[in-house]
Amino acid sequence: GQEVQVYIFNKKTRVWPQVYGNSGQTIFRGNSSLKDPQLEALIRKYSQIYGVDPTLVRAVMRHESGFNPTAVSPKGAQGLMQLMPGTAALMGVKDSLDPEQNIAGGVGYLRYCLDRFQHNVSLAVAAYNAGPEAVDKYRSIPPYPETRNYVNTVLGYYQRGVTAPGPAAVTVA
Repeated sequence: GQEVQVYIFNKKTRVWPQVYGNSGQTIFRGNSSLKDPQLEALIRKYSQIYGVDPTLVRAVMRHESGFNPTAVSPKGAQGLMQLMPGTAALMGVKDSLDPEQNIAGGVGYLRYCLDRFQHNVSLAVAAYNAGPEAVDKYRSIPPYPETRNYVNTVLGYYQRGVTAPGPAAVTVA
């Protein structure tokens, strides 16, 4: 009698949240986690609240900030999830450099994008980068090289269940 959401990504099925046993406790699949227990706890907390796969949150966060809570892009995006000021305000974030507020706002916005694009992960990730209006305009991933690279990179991290930045430099969007 429990409801779960099923997404198909690159011919692999992902299910979340998934309920195990009859305790009613929601546990996400996968065992990838960060070495920073406070950051990992925040990711799990807001992933569970918003029903977003924490592996997807980590993939977005890795590309956006390289897990740097003080990252600021030349375009003005801030924090772990690189929230633009307008997005932060929309999501009720007062301090984008506060890790908890930033993750809460970023995961909430990612959920909004997933809902808006019928849980199509590629389109939701494109919307997170280029804005939902651009995805609506093209009815697909916008033809912007930055967005196409962003989607490919984030989905690559997501598919591999990335947990921490590798040796390559991370581009802040």
